[in-house]
Amino acid sequence: MFRSKTLVLAGAIVLLLAFAGSGCGGSSKKSSESTTTQTTNTGNGASITAPASIASAGKLVFCSDITYPPEESYKEGTTTPEGSDIDIGNYIAEKMGVKARFDNTGFDGIIAALLAKKCDAVISGMNDTPERRKQVAFVDYLKVGQSFMVKKGNPENITGIDSLAGKSASVETGTTNKDFLDAQSKRLTSQGKKAIKVVTFPKDTDAANALRTGRVDAYFGDAPVVAYYIEKTPEAFSLGGTPVNPISIGIAINKSNTELQSAVTKAIDMMYSDGTMDTILTRWKLAGAVAKLK
Repeated sequence: MFRSKTLVLAGAIVLLLAFAGSGCGGSSKKSSESTTTQTTNTGNGASITAPASIASAGKLVFCSDITYPPEESYKEGTTTPEGSDIDIGNYIAEKMGVKARFDNTGFDGIIAALLAKKCDAVISGMNDTPERRKQVAFVDYLKVGQSFMVKKGNPENITGIDSLAGKSASVETGTTNKDFLDAQSKRLTSQGKKAIKVVTFPKDTDAANALRTGRVDAYFGDAPVVAYYIEKTPEAFSLGGTPVNPISIGIAINKSNTELQSAVTKAIDMMYSDGTMDTILTRWKLAGAVAKLK
């Protein structure tokens, strides 16, 4: 849906909540705005023609739910965003000869914000789904699966969907992860098994913290995010089974803005061909957690 930060292991999730909480929390909140500097330096400068409105403004504005490390979150103790999606967004903007700005936007209202033209595009680890394509266009850049994070030692023996029958799992609201769990819960009940209790939270860090505090039996999120949480807090969390439901993630753009779609597609192609995508995935320790498209 993408990131490594330096956090104290014992309180990783708590710290993430502390500085991410200043931003999003649902579509009813006003989005906070943060300007980030270029983090991916290719040395090539502008090489893609930006749409006139973006060129004249001198900036490419992304809506992003900046509570989703390692793809997008705030540097510890600051309002400066960082992560793999931030690096990708910066690269795209640089290739157009402008700066990138990332406006913190609750995920459940992020497409609405794009349609209202509060930003030029969405980069937020967003799955490219047929339902979302009814509203927006996508330029895909990676493919990820989803994983279960459980308490250290996996006391509930959660190894996949079927083992969640009768148990609870936390997830961020408005995500395809929630949709997937809901669908799987219906499948289980149709087979005479107990449903999954799907517990939603407005921020992904809240969903992860619910596992830490014992409110749920498992947390369900994108595989790179699960890997990040486990890496930062290995004494608290473990992986429950193997990733499931691999799906492409993409940058969402208004359907009518074909010029920007073309420019972003060119930038992603360049990112793959010049090795920058590999550099970003290595930097944020995602090489083993995602699949490249090219």
